[in-house]
Amino acid sequence: MPPGDNIKAGFMLKLFTLRGLPWSPIKGGKGKVELTAAEVESLRSELADIEDREAQLKAKLLNIDEILRSARLSGYLYIRKRWAALPGETAPIDDTDVDDWLPRFLVLHGECLFLYLLCTDLSPQDSTLLSDIVEVDRLPSFKREDGEMWYAFYILTRHGLRYECSSSSKIQVNSWLLTLQNECKLEYSTSAPNDSTKI
Repeated sequence: MPPGDNIKAGFMLKLFTLRGLPWSPIKGGKGKVELTAAEVESLRSELADIEDREAQLKAKLLNIDEILRSARLSGYLYIRKRWAALPGETAPIDDTDVDDWLPRFLVLHGECLFLYLLCTDLSPQDSTLLSDIVEVDRLPSFKREDGEMWYAFYILTRHGLRYECSSSSKIQVNSWLLTLQNECKLEYSTSAPNDSTKI
């Protein structure tokens, strides 16, 4: 029996055991499984579903591999979005104390910054062209409710959209900050703000 058939036979045996399907003991200590046509069809359907899920997982793994190989920078950061006031509009309400940071997987690839909900997603949730970024700089570090210090920076686009990004890793924040400032050819400050805000 080819190795692939052994694996399938073992898998089928496990399925039968888990489902508690009837076994008919015979001499020699081996068992025989008796299945109805409906049970056989149900197993075929389950196997087809498993193969579909396996194909989807393989596609996700290939996508992650491609991202990690081709991206200049990638990783999870906590993000929140803010909109800058347009000319003639009143300044937005100060909501810096609102803890609405959400984890997102950021990928810097080519001339674009991609935001994924999860690293396994096949399509990004949002994207921004580097040419649309007009400012990247540090934000004050702050303490979360657990007392851990977090470091942050922001990305401002010409459309007034501001991404605020944070992480408990100062090295990670510095890496993103300097890479984006260099890629977007922006001037940057070398000193981080000293004040901290509790969120």
